[in-house]
Amino acid sequence: MTQLVGGQEAGAQTIPGEVDVSNGVRAIRQWWTLTARGLVKVLRNGEFAFAFIAPVFLAVCFYVPLRKIMDTVPGMDYGTFLTPIIILLSISFAATSAAMRSAFDVSDGISARFRILPMPRSVPPLARLATNAALLIISLICAAVACLIIGWRPSGGVGGTVSLFAIALGIGILLALLSDGAGGVASSPEATSQLLGLPMMILGLVSTGFSPEERFPEWIRGFARNQPVSQFVDVLRVADSPESLTWSVAAPTVWWCVGIAVVAVALLTVGVRGARR
Repeated sequence: MTQLVGGQEAGAQTIPGEVDVSNGVRAIRQWWTLTARGLVKVLRNGEFAFAFIAPVFLAVCFYVPLRKIMDTVPGMDYGTFLTPIIILLSISFAATSAAMRSAFDVSDGISARFRILPMPRSVPPLARLATNAALLIISLICAAVACLIIGWRPSGGVGGTVSLFAIALGIGILLALLSDGAGGVASSPEATSQLLGLPMMILGLVSTGFSPEERFPEWIRGFARNQPVSQFVDVLRVADSPESLTWSVAAPTVWWCVGIAVVAVALLTVGVRGARR
């Protein structure tokens, strides 16, 4: 196992005062080996296939039954209206699967085995992050294709389209870090994935992603408007439009992302400390 991840050969010594460049090279090799392991595992588990299916499933389940109803709203193209929420839910499904990978590494004892190897503690989390990023990019591509099929056409120019997917990828990476941290401290991989995936789906349904705010009952409009999924959707819609993305529009999303990042760092820290015991 030591040779697999590029461990240092027995008896190798470093001359005092000399910079050991091989440590950095070895860490990069270890990271690449673990990333390749993660990608192969994702392929075998069918997660790449799910990344293709999920956007199509979302587009069909919501666009087909709701299109005739929503197209009665003046000036609404429902395919374009749905695009941000389809992108968000697609990347959230991919991101929350990170919890299962992290939790399985803990429950199967793989994380414990890594601790006894001459490997920086940051290598396994970074390898999982690279695996998650690859899955997120595939999810974004598939979501874009599904949205194009239901009628979405970029209207913000090249810069707007780049901003749309860059923001979505950033949100997805934060969710993946949060999921990875939660999986590292969880006792059940399956329960952890469901615990993270279900709230995102529920928040998506009670958001302005599928229906305009005025279509909600008055008593729930405030929640539907201000919860994080709606704020993310608003930013993506503005990015994909000729309008300029102002701080007043972006600020809620930025603060929600900061909050997610803080929780993710806390969970990852707890997981690393627990792994040292």
